[in-house]
Amino acid sequence: MMNRQMLIGTVLFCAAMAVLLFLRLLPLSAGATRWPGADLELCLVLAWVLRRPDQLAAPVIALVFVLQGIILFQPLGLWAAIVLAGSEAARLREARWRDAPFMVEWLRTAILMGMMMLAYRIIQVLFMMPVPALGQVILHFIATVAAYPLVVLAARIVFGLRRTTPALAEQMRFAR
Repeated sequence: MMNRQMLIGTVLFCAAMAVLLFLRLLPLSAGATRWPGADLELCLVLAWVLRRPDQLAAPVIALVFVLQGIILFQPLGLWAAIVLAGSEAARLREARWRDAPFMVEWLRTAILMGMMMLAYRIIQVLFMMPVPALGQVILHFIATVAAYPLVVLAARIVFGLRRTTPALAEQMRFAR
């Protein structure tokens, strides 16, 4: 059964993901080639899981990214499975990462994002799927890593998403 905080967090997360998907679908450039943008959805998932892991259930993450894959015509469920695995890896380490400074968190999430994007590319190559140019993938990775602090700041301002304090973590542990 979902408690009130988890329900509010899930609704806010789903709304934010819907807005990001809507913005991604907007035709902002009239046929001009452009630089690959950041994966703001991935940044938001990792920021949310590392700040309030109690508010975001794994099935919600999977469902949101499966729907995104369907709408964006991506390989069905592949990116969703990789994001789910990466976010759950981050969730398992959240208690150990909680007291680290933000720069350390940023480095760890950058490594995690890089591993996720590399796994996605390797699976695409193994199954002979169309693979984007390596330069574009590297630029996409750099843009995503650079956007992470901005997404964390925006999530803090808009949603009040802050790191879990040790006292709150203890309360959450006993509430389960």
